[in-house]
Amino acid sequence: MTDALASLPTREDQRAAFLARAGFAKAVLVALPADASTRRYFRLDGAGLLLMDSPPHSEPIGPFVRIARQLQGLGLSAPALLQVDEEAGLALIEDFGHDTYTRLLAAGHPESELYHLAVDTLVVLHRAAPAAELAPYDKQRLADEYRLFIDWYVPLLVGKETAQALRDEYLALFADACGDVAKRREALVLRDFHVDNLMLLQGRKGVATCGLLDFQDALVGAAAYDLMSLLEDARRDVPEALRKALIKHYLLQRPELDARRFLEDYRRLAAQRHAKVLGIFVRLAGRDGKHAYLAHLPRTLGLFVRALDAEAFAPLREWLDRHVPGWRDELPAETLATLRETPYRLVQGSSHGHV
Repeated sequence: MTDALASLPTREDQRAAFLARAGFAKAVLVALPADASTRRYFRLDGAGLLLMDSPPHSEPIGPFVRIARQLQGLGLSAPALLQVDEEAGLALIEDFGHDTYTRLLAAGHPESELYHLAVDTLVVLHRAAPAAELAPYDKQRLADEYRLFIDWYVPLLVGKETAQALRDEYLALFADACGDVAKRREALVLRDFHVDNLMLLQGRKGVATCGLLDFQDALVGAAAYDLMSLLEDARRDVPEALRKALIKHYLLQRPELDARRFLEDYRRLAAQRHAKVLGIFVRLAGRDGKHAYLAHLPRTLGLFVRALDAEAFAPLREWLDRHVPGWRDELPAETLATLRETPYRLVQGSSHGHV
């Protein structure tokens, strides 16, 4: 048995064989920093290409390939696909370079220009009919995400057993607030549309200058989701005046929408996303040892508290005030210190989560 296992090709062997088949046997690979998922990327030095390694047992590569082609069909810039082996979970894709929105903003690039381009990109995406074969962003998928707050964040405030006892009431109240928006089938929702996953591409025109990354988990749902994800970013502050201007910029280009309903969807999805992200950041730190995400908890909590000011969330807000004391306050220093210890466990679950 041991000899048989030893003879199986390693992941490194599989990557090398794939590159050889593609004509890049001698390519020098440079690993790129990992994110919150199990996917890995390697830059082929000097080739203008990336090797995408997406383990088939945890993150099949097929959805990335299909959605990339759909985006390209709309004139949007998803990475070109040079060679794909879906069974192995490997692909050679276009390298968009280094100009992520995050880097450009840190270097002082005009903020309004980048954000307006991203919003214009969403307008093009949302005017197109979403692919029928994609799964819906339905009430179950929304619930699978907002439950992360009660499963991972709330136990830090009231203890694991109390949080478990409160779980069903929390889920029911959140479901009531999201019942209407869960029925939307308006657009392709990329779900991770924020500055870390957007790039500025030289030599292209219009919305094609906005490079799109990390879209393999796309579903069909409410058009408001990705705009909210961009403007209510867990990783960076978006000035309120700019946020309002960009929402107006989007709506002016889509006069066919019911603006009031769109804004209501935006608010409800903001609460849903921030609940998810608070849970994911705690899980990434406490279970997976990825402590850098803790720096973003105060901002995300502030966004969550603001989102729950919406009238639709009054019952949940009042319930949290009664049952989860301190939910509006930043986590104490000693709690954060515990999260930085290894090992640390609250509940078991998947390590994957998009933020």
